Amino acid sequence: MLGPDHLVLCAGTLPYGIPFRERVEAAAAAGFPAITLWGPDHARARREGLSDVALRRLLDDAGLTVGELDSVWTWAPGTEGVVVPDAENPDGYFSVGEAEIFRIADVVGARSVTASPWAPKSAPHTSRPARDRALERVAEGFAGLCDRAARHGLLVQLEFLPWTLVPDLPTAAEIVRLADRRNGGIVIDAWHLFRTASDPGVVRSVAGDRIIALQLADAPAAAEGDLATATLHARRLPGEGELPLVELLRVLRALDAPAPIGVEVFSDDLHRLGAREAARRAAEATRALIARANSEGAA
Repeated sequence: MLGPDHLVLCAGTLPYGIPFRERVEAAAAAGFPAITLWGPDHARARREGLSDVALRRLLDDAGLTVGELDSVWTWAPGTEGVVVPDAENPDGYFSVGEAEIFRIADVVGARSVTASPWAPKSAPHTSRPARDRALERVAEGFAGLCDRAARHGLLVQLEFLPWTLVPDLPTAAEIVRLADRRNGGIVIDAWHLFRTASDPGVVRSVAGDRIIALQLADAPAAAEGDLATATLHARRLPGEGELPLVELLRVLRALDAPAPIGVEVFSDDLHRLGAREAARRAAEATRALIARANSEGAA
């Protein structure tokens, strides 16, 4: 099982549409023990002539495990008809259904699936009871997803996105608490965290064992005007921006969170360098950041 000492190369750090074998080779060359995949990466591998057996052998031979599959989008009430915008990604990276995600997870031996809430924020509730009931309904949807995922031996990590019905960490933590499933937890994407909170100390309000994945990226201190566009095109490598990532790592260590450390840097500039160079830079930047956190924490 992946733990907090393991690095994970997230799919978005590499250019869209690269061959499956190239993704695996880039991760292995950079020394990552694990990767994440989008659902359509499996279909791409099959089109490239890899059977399920050959695909799994390729991962095994490279010494790679699959940390997570990204993402399940339609688990919350009212999201059944949600279409996630992916016009820039012709393979439809955000459009694979839950049943197919689970099937792929069985093939690649994934650790977890991400539950992403792309549905937009609803109008603010005028009363506390109405807000509580709305959260309960979302939690019921998350609990159901956890139960279905458990049949495949999967963890489910809830992701919060600032422009959606799960906009911040406190909301995600409350949903996970209400759902109360052993295989349910939270993925903290640092980019989203620091676009909704300025102090990494907010993470201390969450039980450490509920933080089951971490995704690092950096950014300017000031928020961009269009968050949805910036998060998919203009992230920076860890340590190359102004977010308090070292402090975040120290807080997570103090909480004894079991989260492996992923690096997820959606960046047009990084993608232009090619898969191997993007993976190399991501690995070096993340290891340097971890070394800083360890050094400063010991000082």
